[in-house]
Amino acid sequence: MIGKNLAHFSKHWKIGGVNSKDQKELDRRHVWHPYTRTSTMEATPLPLITRAEGIYLFDDECQRYLDAISSWWACALGHGHPDVVAAIRKQSEELQHSILGNLSHPRAVELAAELASLMPDAKRHVMFASDGASAVEAALKMAVQYQHNVGRAGKNRFAYLHDAYHGDTLGAVSVGYLEGFHKPFRSVLFPARELPVPASTDDENVCAQKAADIISRHAGELAALIVEPLCQCAAGMKMYSSSYLARLAALCREHDVLLIVDEIATGFGRTGKMFAFEHADIDPDIVCVGKALAAGYLPISAAIVKDSIYETFSDTPEDRTFYHGHTFCGNPIAAAAALAALRVYREIDICAKAREIEAAYRKALTLLTGLPGVKELRILGSIAALQFSEKDHVENAEAKEVALGPAQKVREMLLEQNILLRPLGNTVYLMPPLVISPTELESLLNAFSRAIIATTETS
Repeated sequence: MIGKNLAHFSKHWKIGGVNSKDQKELDRRHVWHPYTRTSTMEATPLPLITRAEGIYLFDDECQRYLDAISSWWACALGHGHPDVVAAIRKQSEELQHSILGNLSHPRAVELAAELASLMPDAKRHVMFASDGASAVEAALKMAVQYQHNVGRAGKNRFAYLHDAYHGDTLGAVSVGYLEGFHKPFRSVLFPARELPVPASTDDENVCAQKAADIISRHAGELAALIVEPLCQCAAGMKMYSSSYLARLAALCREHDVLLIVDEIATGFGRTGKMFAFEHADIDPDIVCVGKALAAGYLPISAAIVKDSIYETFSDTPEDRTFYHGHTFCGNPIAAAAALAALRVYREIDICAKAREIEAAYRKALTLLTGLPGVKELRILGSIAALQFSEKDHVENAEAKEVALGPAQKVREMLLEQNILLRPLGNTVYLMPPLVISPTELESLLNAFSRAIIATTETS
């Protein structure tokens, strides 16, 4: 049996590793790529990224790609930042992992204190997790148990915003259902109350009144409202006003409903403030962070919770302990990376970087709104989203084929120029590393604009 296994092993592996041709074949055979259509895999081998530097990724053929979406919105400092890499290396030599159950370690302590200090006040406790959905799951459970702890056990349901996305675990999907992503799981989700989101300031009052009606009518069952503040990223970078967020926060306070703010994509400077909720001048009960927490270098996330909630989880005279956790909760190496990232964010004024990017967007992209087939341009800090009127794919029943819509055409045009985008439906968006230089940003915006113009001319 051992000989058979070694023969299988040696068939694929060579001294020094596998050559790139074999790796691409092994990738096709064995790797299940997230959010990737199988037809994409069948059409051509995916780029095999072997290293990265700054805002660029490099493949096995030495092709350089501009990472215009920060590797799923996470790499705010680009790739290979020396301070973060050094922190990872140093911590890996000292302590690789130690559980936080009945133990602690310095990096978790320091990081929890740093995150608490970034809140409207530092009276917070931090529950660490490994990814955004895990932080959301923890927050949802905290909200239900908190209501139980204070004698409101009937408040065990949630409200969420239309078109929300909070991750792909079943609890997160229950409060962030997107038909295109989650239809097969509809039957196993728990019920939750959906609130409207204003498409513009003109219908904000109507949406606010509907939200007030829903929350007041169901206040007796609602443990919490969870929101993506100002920008619903996976829904196509759909944006709403800070005043609407403030009104939702006021409704939550009025009806003893906790407010959970999902800053996993928008946190750490992306919107021109450290957290998007700051635009609304509110004080959420629980703030979920991830992605850029460790600059995208290692998986770590957190739920940052007001002490007034934490204090209800005592174990005297009755045990109300929060029996929840992850093996790698507060992993020392990931925490060290996060601490280094937070230091760099302060040193370079990451929020100012986002505001500079926003100014460049408004100068370079505003004229695109007058092009035929362009429905809307949305900009918030370092996020720019252009929505087309057409669908992302157009079906031709007679020809029995699916033609690419304008968003996918833009993606292909830019990929030919080694610029990486991932459209969301009929929306193309930019969310580059916040350390992108003015020259690099100008080049990206010129290429993006040319692709939009070319697509509208041929559609």
